[in-house]
Amino acid sequence: MSELINNSIKRKELLKHMILELHKGTAPDEIQNRIAALMQKIPYGEVVQVEQELISEGLPEDEVLRLCDLHTKALEGNIDLEGAKPVPPGHPVDTFLKENEALLKVVADLNNLYDKILDDSQEIEIDKILLHLKSAFNNLMDVEKHYQRKENLLFPFLEKYGITGPPKVMWGKHDQTRDLLKKAISALNVEGAISRNELKVIVDIMLRPASDSVSDMTFKEEQILLPMCMDRLTDVEWYEIYMQTNEIGYCLYDPQVEWKPKDISDMPQFAQDSDSIQLPTGSFKAEELEAILNTLPVDLTFVDRNDKVSYFSQSKDRIFNRNRAILKRDVRMCHPPSSVHIVNQIVDDFKSGKESRASFWINLHGKFILIEYFALRNNKGEYLGTLEVSQDLTEARKLEGEQRLLNYNKS
Repeated sequence: MSELINNSIKRKELLKHMILELHKGTAPDEIQNRIAALMQKIPYGEVVQVEQELISEGLPEDEVLRLCDLHTKALEGNIDLEGAKPVPPGHPVDTFLKENEALLKVVADLNNLYDKILDDSQEIEIDKILLHLKSAFNNLMDVEKHYQRKENLLFPFLEKYGITGPPKVMWGKHDQTRDLLKKAISALNVEGAISRNELKVIVDIMLRPASDSVSDMTFKEEQILLPMCMDRLTDVEWYEIYMQTNEIGYCLYDPQVEWKPKDISDMPQFAQDSDSIQLPTGSFKAEELEAILNTLPVDLTFVDRNDKVSYFSQSKDRIFNRNRAILKRDVRMCHPPSSVHIVNQIVDDFKSGKESRASFWINLHGKFILIEYFALRNNKGEYLGTLEVSQDLTEARKLEGEQRLLNYNKS
């Protein structure tokens, strides 16, 4: 039997048979035991080939989608990653993997919260638990950028190689996860008081399925999709993905290193905007504009007309830390649940034209901080977005009299 099992064709035939057995209703536990007993290890590429063949042979995509979780669970611990290519730091796959680490950490925190909620021997404060749950699910919603990069940057290259079925199945799983996350957040935002027993029901029916769906996808990516893509795509193709990644943004992770293929001379020249930025009263080079924005003694954050964070300045003494993981993220997801209603009011008032400026000031670690929000509008009065400006006025408040003579400030 082992001679047959170790043969690629026989292995794929066996896996296909197992999936079809699931299709007929055979118990998943029985299938998993049979795979463990008979198949030992199956190379990751063969799993993709089997899904492609099943779709080509007439098994509907929605049925493969339905069986996806079952046969993936049956394969857990039986996928052979030996021989998979190493992933260089900063490579798009490295970014996917680091984002998965961040997502799994959020899921682990949620699982701990679920355990506390379900364990009646532990005292809990419902309001605090709800805030933690909302914050965690706001973070999980960031997976949207992770999925968009797969769908819009990675999957087109797989289709180029004739691999169409598995990406469609995985895209379907993305949509299921999106739906589960939206329903989980909706359940957490229900108005009025909630009992512990009601919260238990929400955990079992709404929350755990959503967070499990996120973690299950990381397994599919790391055990099957990404190793296979490392084998298929060329460095030129990966570099094209890399160059377009910033347009979509990152998920709970800010890449720390740049990645360039070794033989950069063979890389295509991707279209770039002109380095000159022309305005009615003059122009900048992009480098000059960046230096100006980062030199201003304020923190700048720009939220576009669709309520997505599009830019933040990087001055050396930022008051509030930012990282690129927030780019393209809904501004509401970047604030604690307790202050989201204020964010909503400011954005709504700015969009309606009712207001154009909102100011707050706080004492933070012995410093006096002014935080202001400005509505940005074009010359037609149309709303373009909101600019947040934060500055430390501690020293400015101490100024008295005048200073008319040159005296460099060395602080």
